[in-house]
Order: sequence, then structure tokens, then C-alpha cells
Amino acid sequence: MILSTTPTIEGHPIREYKGVVTGETIIGANMFKDIFAGIRDIVGGRAGSYEKVLREAKDTSLNEMMVRANAMGANAIVGIDIDYETVGSGGSMLMVATSGTAVVI
Repeated sequence: MILSTTPTIEGHPIREYKGVVTGETIIGANMFKDIFAGIRDIVGGRAGSYEKVLREAKDTSLNEMMVRANAMGANAIVGIDIDYETVGSGGSMLMVATSGTAVVI
């Protein structure tokens, strides 16, 4: 499946719009505690373990969106937006939400 943040894919005209698709992932506070407790790889102000978990949450959210688009008969998603938000009591969890338009190219 082709994924794009742009509204079109160069060289591939959109033949059919299937609809909006979304994917969501929530990471709980305990995961953050575990990450911070185990961080030993901070180099130059970057926390590699923390970044890895955020990447995994993003990838999970994108994969969920692709499964939904595939179920609609789409072979691409355009106009993808990725949002990171804190949710829960006192912002104790992080939500990664993705959205886009499922299309046939």
C-alpha cells in the first residue's frame, strides 16, 4: 500500500476515493516509567529508547489505518496526518492518531 502525506501521488491518478481512514495508538504512563527507568543511551540530548517507543506507536497507528483502507478496497492512502496528543488524567498517556483518505490509484 502506498502512503503519502500529499493529496496526490505523482504519476498515479486517483481513480476512486474510498473514504477517510484512521488509526489510533495509546501508550500508557507505565510504559513511560519503564522507558525513563531504563534510559542509558542518552546521547546529545536524545533519548533513543523513548524515540523507539514513539516510532513503534506511530507505526502501529499507520498499520491500523492501512488495514482499514485495505478492507475498503483501497491500495493507497493520501493526505496522511499524524498527531501526537497527551490524554488521560494529568496527561498520563500519549495518543498517536493518524488519518488520511483511502483511494484506488
